[in-house]
Amino acid sequence: MSASRPAQTIIGEAPVFLEMLEHVSRAAPLSKPVLVVGERGTGKELIASRLHYLSDRWERPFVKVNCAALTESILESELFGHEAGAFTGASKMHVGHFERADGGTLILDELATISLRMQEKILRVIEYGEIQRVGGSETLSVDVRTVGSTNANLRALAADGRFREDLLDRLAFDVITVPPLRERSEDILPLAYAFAINMVSELKQPVFPGFGPRASSALLQHAWPGNVRELKNAVERSVYRRQEPDDVITDIAFDPFDSPYTPEGAARRELAPIRKHPPLLPTNLPERLKDLERDLLTAALERSRYNQRMAASLLGLSYDQLRGKLKKYEIRREARA
Repeated sequence: MSASRPAQTIIGEAPVFLEMLEHVSRAAPLSKPVLVVGERGTGKELIASRLHYLSDRWERPFVKVNCAALTESILESELFGHEAGAFTGASKMHVGHFERADGGTLILDELATISLRMQEKILRVIEYGEIQRVGGSETLSVDVRTVGSTNANLRALAADGRFREDLLDRLAFDVITVPPLRERSEDILPLAYAFAINMVSELKQPVFPGFGPRASSALLQHAWPGNVRELKNAVERSVYRRQEPDDVITDIAFDPFDSPYTPEGAARRELAPIRKHPPLLPTNLPERLKDLERDLLTAALERSRYNQRMAASLLGLSYDQLRGKLKKYEIRREARA
């Protein structure tokens, strides 16, 4: 939840991203409900903010609610307010977010997590512009533009009975889809530089020396399943981990869990063959590879206490692949008595 503040700078020049921004500019002046959808980490909140600040409501209240962070009863009280004595602990009247956003915009983030009962109440506000506080009987009129934000497939949820189709119809006057970062590769390096410069400023360092060729290539080749949020975290992590402020970034710290000392790393070390002596040559390579594969299969089974699915995971195999190899080498599939 937040009150009005200036919109943040949006960086992007990829055609698909510019097309989306043009869509936002056309929808912003309207007072109709809008849905902003996209994968996690794509920047849906920034787009929802842009809808408000490009509209005639930009000087009016701008309120955001993370619906996933609140239980149904608390969300009801936060959205619609409550009268004093409405429930235990309600010692005074509370103004809800629909009232606070009167004349402005209300963002319902994580929209898909709202219960069906609450969806019905929200639908009535959108249709009639009227609310009642919890525990109250007075009907209050509000003028609020509602913007929903989600990474869920609302049409699939509606077809499954988990989201009201009539609410979806009202919210989806228009739908703005934020493209994933993998579809806007032209924006990866400009975004990375912006995040790096901000991190350098936070660290109170004088200048950002840039990314080396290997780091730039790694940024461009990464799949970015977490989109812009993942890019921001990876870049900021890489900047602060540098040994010297003047060092060019040569490696990107994609995974904060990446360490040989994690439980997964320890398991891999236990499976790794220990070479005490250099191999004798000449040798029969196919037979040596079979011996190595057999030893790794046995080690994985022992490590997993003969849980075949866990053993397959340790070896990076599917369950069926593991079973095929156990049959090939006639390795016992259960623990010895």
